[in-house]
Amino acid sequence: MGKDNVILIGMPGAGKSTVGVVLAKRIGYRFVDSDLVIQEKYGRLLHELIEEYGVEGFWKIENEVNASLKLQRSVVATGGSVVYGREAMEHLRTQGTVVYLQLPLEEVAERLGDLNARGVTLRPGQSLADLYAERVPLYEKYAHKTIPCHGMQIREIVQLAASLI
Repeated sequence: MGKDNVILIGMPGAGKSTVGVVLAKRIGYRFVDSDLVIQEKYGRLLHELIEEYGVEGFWKIENEVNASLKLQRSVVATGGSVVYGREAMEHLRTQGTVVYLQLPLEEVAERLGDLNARGVTLRPGQSLADLYAERVPLYEKYAHKTIPCHGMQIREIVQLAASLI
């Protein structure tokens, strides 16, 4: 286990999975989507887990799975809510460079469309703007590096991310 990993964090719709796959190909690393790791481990889709365990219950699962990831030469796309898990984030920060893909709220809203279909964990009565305001300070707290992605093409973001390694 080295510090030779890249961990992508940010709002749902920020492009973590897309950037992650392209970056992994470009630098010859393995690609890990932590949402898929959760789905594989539990044999259920994210929205099914959220329905069954509730939002807070899902966060516990997400925290536990991310805190136990064993990584080597990997690019990791995390779920947008991973930053609620202190153990997960402390573990991931020891595993490599945590990169925050920063996107303005308007762009996030535009990209997301139907939040439930995306498995976005909103508490009852919470808006996307509320969620954004709650999460941004956490992304900023845990990130080693931040890439402002507003108006950028995927390849530009990948190029910037590759230069951080």
